[in-house]
Amino acid sequence: EVTSISERNRRYICNTERQVDPSKTMMKGKSFMENTSAPISFLQMQSMRLKMTDERIFKFFLVVATYSIFIYLNCVMFVAVRSKSAFRETSRYILFAHMLFNDILHLITSMALYISSMLYLEIIQAFCSLLALISTSTFTNEPLNLAVMSLERYIAVCFPLRHGELSTPERTFLALVVIWVLGTANMLTDILTVVFVEPSFFLHSGLCIREQLMKKSWQRDKVVVFNALYFSVVAGVLLFTYVSITLEARSVSTDRSSAQKAMRTVLLHAIQLCLSLLTFLFNVFEVLLASLPVNIYIQLRFVNYVVVLLLPRCLSPLIYGLRDQSFHPVFMYYFTCGTRSVKPAGPTSSLVVE
Repeated sequence: EVTSISERNRRYICNTERQVDPSKTMMKGKSFMENTSAPISFLQMQSMRLKMTDERIFKFFLVVATYSIFIYLNCVMFVAVRSKSAFRETSRYILFAHMLFNDILHLITSMALYISSMLYLEIIQAFCSLLALISTSTFTNEPLNLAVMSLERYIAVCFPLRHGELSTPERTFLALVVIWVLGTANMLTDILTVVFVEPSFFLHSGLCIREQLMKKSWQRDKVVVFNALYFSVVAGVLLFTYVSITLEARSVSTDRSSAQKAMRTVLLHAIQLCLSLLTFLFNVFEVLLASLPVNIYIQLRFVNYVVVLLLPRCLSPLIYGLRDQSFHPVFMYYFTCGTRSVKPAGPTSSLVVE
C-alpha cells in the first residue's frame, strides 16, 4: 500500500533525518529523500528516524507502561482461571483461558516490536519474522476464539441436553488447534514465500518491519482476502448465534434467564469483534493523516496507535473477565495476592455477562 504524503511533510522529514544522523537511516542515502518527488511508501515511512525528544521519551514510557500493566492483569487472570479444576474442565473457561494466553503473547510481541521501532534496533530478520508471526497469528486468533465461544453458548442454550456431549474439553482443545492453524496460515505464507524467493534475507540485520516480508505484489492482496474472510465468517457466526439464542429465548420451554445471559455474552463478543476490527483502520487513518502538517501528523499518529491498536486489545479480555460473577472473586483474590478474604465461586457458575 502506497501512502501519499505532502511535499511539505516530505521535506520536513528529510530535514529531521539530517539532524538525527542520516548515516544510520535505513534509507539508502539521504539523497533519495531529498531529490525524489515520488510518493513515500508505508515501509519508507516506518523506516524514518525522528529525533528523540523529551516528548517522544514520555510517549515511549507511557506506551510501555500501558503494555506492562495489561500484560500483568492478563497474567493474573490467566493464573486465576487455571487455579480451579472446575474452570480447567469447562469448555467456556478453557476458551477464556486461551483468549488470555493469546492476548498475553500478542501484547508481549507487540511491545517488543514497539520498543525496537522506537529505539531503531537492528535485529536479525529471522528473529523479526518470528515476532511478526506470533504478533499476526495472535491478532487473528482472537476473533476466531470469539466465534468458538459464541458457538459454545449457542449449544448450551439451544441444545442443553447435548451440551455436555458436544462441549467437552477434548473437542475444545481440538478447536484451539484449528484456531492456531488458521491464525498462522496468513503470516506463515509470507515467511515461506521469502524462504523460496530470498532465503538470505533472514540472515540480514535491520529494523523489524513486517512489510519487508512482502516480496510479491500478490501478498498484499492475500492479506486483505485472508482478513476479510476471517472477520466475515466470525461476524456471520456471531450474528447466527445471537439470532438463534434470541429466538430460543422466546420459547416457553427455554430457561429465559439463562438465554438472556447467553444473549448478552454473544453481544459482548460482537463488541469485542468491533474492537478487533478497529485495528484494520490503522493504515487507513495513517493515509488520511499523512496529508496534514507533519507536526500535527506526528501527534495524531501516536493517538491513532494508542486508541486504534493498543487499547482495544488491552481492554477486551479485562472487560469480559470482570463481568463474570464466577470468575471475578477468584481474580480479585489473586490480584490482591490473597490479602482479601474472597470465597471463590462454585463450580456450577457460568461465564456469562450479568
